[in-house]
Amino acid sequence: MSQIKEKLYDLNKRYFIRLSYKGTNYHGWQIQPNAITVQEVLNKALSTILNCEINVVGCGRTDTGVHASDFYAHFDVDEQVTFDCDKLSFRLNRFLPHDIAIKQTFRVREEAHTRFDATARTYHYFITKEKNPFRLESHWKLAYELDVQKMNEAAKILFEFEDFTSFSKLHTDVKTNNCKIYQAEWKDNGDELVFTVKADRFLRNMVRAIVGTLVEVGRGKMNLEDFRQVIESKNRSNAGSSVPGHGLFLAAIDYPESVRDL
Repeated sequence: MSQIKEKLYDLNKRYFIRLSYKGTNYHGWQIQPNAITVQEVLNKALSTILNCEINVVGCGRTDTGVHASDFYAHFDVDEQVTFDCDKLSFRLNRFLPHDIAIKQTFRVREEAHTRFDATARTYHYFITKEKNPFRLESHWKLAYELDVQKMNEAAKILFEFEDFTSFSKLHTDVKTNNCKIYQAEWKDNGDELVFTVKADRFLRNMVRAIVGTLVEVGRGKMNLEDFRQVIESKNRSNAGSSVPGHGLFLAAIDYPESVRDL
């Protein structure tokens, strides 16, 4: 059986594409009917350049308006299709619209998977304290003061839990709502606030729901014990509202070195 599997893998080559995109003009990453998505645009570009049908698989989903400063997708090509990775990246950047940028293309092991092999993901959420026309599509503008110290104290409570049902979009198809959070902190940069959160995996809408709930703490509408009880309740209706997608960035994806075709 293993010999048959190896022969099947030998028929195809798998590549990772590292890219970034501004999500303003897209209805998220994943292909959907009657809406333009990043995945659809990248599929068309690769299929045109390589002169064969290409369907990329992303490292995850981003919602409408959400950005990615670091994102990975993989695709397979027949063994007979040959190209130079650097030249392919160059041609893709010339072909793709200005809001999608290819950073790198590289060969990986045939079984490597951008989603399932990721060991951690990092997101940033940006809040601007002042009206700034250059941040309209990348920051959430808030008109009130926030207690950042209290928000950071509440963020530390996240490390006490693994089940984050309270911050998950309802009726998803995941088997578990457990996640391991490695980092969660706010930084005050003067005219903006930046929330950084890193975990082994994230649930649908999780980061935006966490930020919305932490903002409730920052406004004094929820105390630390309230925040803890929200998580313990495993009830989405007890958490704060989801914040706007345009302030959210997928910032980093971690992979083991073993995914590469060494």
